[in-house]
Amino acid sequence: MRSKSETLEFAILGLLAQGPLHGYELRKRIMTIFGPFRGLAFSVLYPQLHRMLEGGTIQEMESENPVGRSRRKRIVYAITGAGKTKFESSVTLTDPQTWDDENFEIRFAFFGPTPVGSRLRILEGRLRRLTEKSALLRSDLESSQETAGGKDKYLTEWRRHSLDAADREIAWLQDMIKIERKSA
Repeated sequence: MRSKSETLEFAILGLLAQGPLHGYELRKRIMTIFGPFRGLAFSVLYPQLHRMLEGGTIQEMESENPVGRSRRKRIVYAITGAGKTKFESSVTLTDPQTWDDENFEIRFAFFGPTPVGSRLRILEGRLRRLTEKSALLRSDLESSQETAGGKDKYLTEWRRHSLDAADREIAWLQDMIKIERKSA
């Protein structure tokens, strides 16, 4: 996945592969995958949906019953055959972007339809990336404590927090890799 647009398209196709959804529900579900600190504005979601409609990977359907006070029918989006084909092709990709910080959460959220070999390559790539990050954080933390006792206590504390988070994810990844290897 080369861009944020492709990552968002992958998430939308993955969710719509599970069943039709309207825009607000798509946004809510994507935000649960991204987590609380990365928002998804409607001004980003709806242009992406429009591009996907034009590309033929999704289609519009009108909902039958208006919800709430509004009498306006909501537009419901569904995946097309072309969209299913694109999603099925996308879950097999295992390039470095699939395990970087920006894309790993989305990829992991759709590991169910991802082939075991692809899941393993993504998990192993993520493990390598985090191991490098952990080593860098550990080095930065040690050098900042050696130089003048770590003058910026907040930066030092942030490094410690980041290192703890990376080490926890490394342990989790190692467990996930063991599980995947047993199922391969």
